[in-house]
Amino acid sequence: MSVEISNICVFCGSSPGFRQEYIDSARALATAMAARGIGLVYGGGHVGLMGAVADASLSAGASVVGIIPEALMNRELGHKGLTELHVVGSMHERKAMMADRSDAFVTLPGGPGTMEEMFEAWTWAQLGYHHKPVGFLNTAGFYDRLFEFIDFQVAEGFMKQPHRDMLIVENDPDTLLDRLAGYEPPRVHKWIEREQT
Repeated sequence: MSVEISNICVFCGSSPGFRQEYIDSARALATAMAARGIGLVYGGGHVGLMGAVADASLSAGASVVGIIPEALMNRELGHKGLTELHVVGSMHERKAMMADRSDAFVTLPGGPGTMEEMFEAWTWAQLGYHHKPVGFLNTAGFYDRLFEFIDFQVAEGFMKQPHRDMLIVENDPDTLLDRLAGYEPPRVHKWIEREQT
């Protein structure tokens, strides 16, 4: 089975981090996406990794859709050169629109906001509310400790292994995009689908 991916939602930091690899990796992902005709959906900012992935996507000729809450736009954090920039009233509206406009999710290095967005998208997938792949570009092993903790949750009985296996983790952008395209949702939440019908 393959997933038709026209747009990917990228979660990432509004800071650049302290390593050049983080910026380079964000740009490499954007370039690889554009080469496949994949547009970017993201949080609408012009700073940090957010700005890097947006600028690289635009430079490569890709469509870039930014979605930013009004409070952040008013602090002059919004990117003014995007294909589309949507200013919404809340973080909840932002995440809902980002999810609706995307066919897959990719997480780059970031802080608590990045984590919160990723965990929500992953949780929705676990519960069967969407069947979109959730991936990580694990630059410089940034998320290694997170995955260790997630494996501990499985070992302690707080997560099913099929849910853990839903996360697609790669260090190379093209390999990650290949795996996203080949994603097949697990059968573990079929009982939820039956309850909803």
